[in-house]
Amino acid sequence: MGDTVLRVGLVGAGPWAGKVHAPGIDGHSGTELTAVWARRPEAATGLGAPVVGGFDELLSIVDAVAFAVPPAAQAELAIKAARAGKHVILEKPIAESVESARRLADAVGEAGVASIVVFIRRFAPETREWLADVKAHGGWAGGNARWLSGALLGGDYSFSTWRHDGGALADVGPHVFDLLDAALGPVAEVIAARRTEPDLWNVVFGHESGATSTATLSMRLPTRPTVTEISVYGEPGYRELTGRATSAQDSFATLLDEFTALVRDGRADHPLSVHRGLAMQRLLAAVAARV
Repeated sequence: MGDTVLRVGLVGAGPWAGKVHAPGIDGHSGTELTAVWARRPEAATGLGAPVVGGFDELLSIVDAVAFAVPPAAQAELAIKAARAGKHVILEKPIAESVESARRLADAVGEAGVASIVVFIRRFAPETREWLADVKAHGGWAGGNARWLSGALLGGDYSFSTWRHDGGALADVGPHVFDLLDAALGPVAEVIAARRTEPDLWNVVFGHESGATSTATLSMRLPTRPTVTEISVYGEPGYRELTGRATSAQDSFATLLDEFTALVRDGRADHPLSVHRGLAMQRLLAAVAARV
């Protein structure tokens, strides 16, 4: 890649694409928003790039593809993009099933393209500082996480069919499970999982380290602002990460810094690559199987 600006095509034109993907790619010094393709072309017209008539056309003029579409659509399109030699920016969950996620990971690996998953909280400096502090100590006995919101009761994302179908497990579960797994070590087992109304999930994990963690999730609680808390505790004391000090837009800019560096250096070894997405897909399936 050298000093060449990376030509990125955007697939999808929903609220997240409009608020984060499009302005982030357009405003980053290492990327150019070259084209947009969406199921509804009229929705894509205000995103700052030419709207193309088909996915194949988009692939023919870009170096990389950023996806902001439902998981089932993303998996199949991203497989095609990888096989065409295009680097990929993926949303979570990366697919609608473990099998689709595995096929996507295989396609990316076989093509040797760069991939990164938008675990957006992992690109915030406060999250990285918290994780670094946690990992600098041993002896953690357990952890707790809560992500409670009313996102499906009203607002931009309340019209999202896949979010209503998958609920909090599919949408915010990947964020929460990824953070618990990163902080306390790989999850070894799903000890318990229960879903009650209103789309309230309570999950208990056992980690390879011997620690136990719990996660409580819902997107149908009248909670304003959204509650996002994660903590660990043990011999070193107590460490908590709360709220969101860094905007999604700023976190996405960091993601693009690291993605363009991968492409420039010909690497595909990012810790939040498609393979991390596959690991979280498997964990989502394990939780769902316990209900």
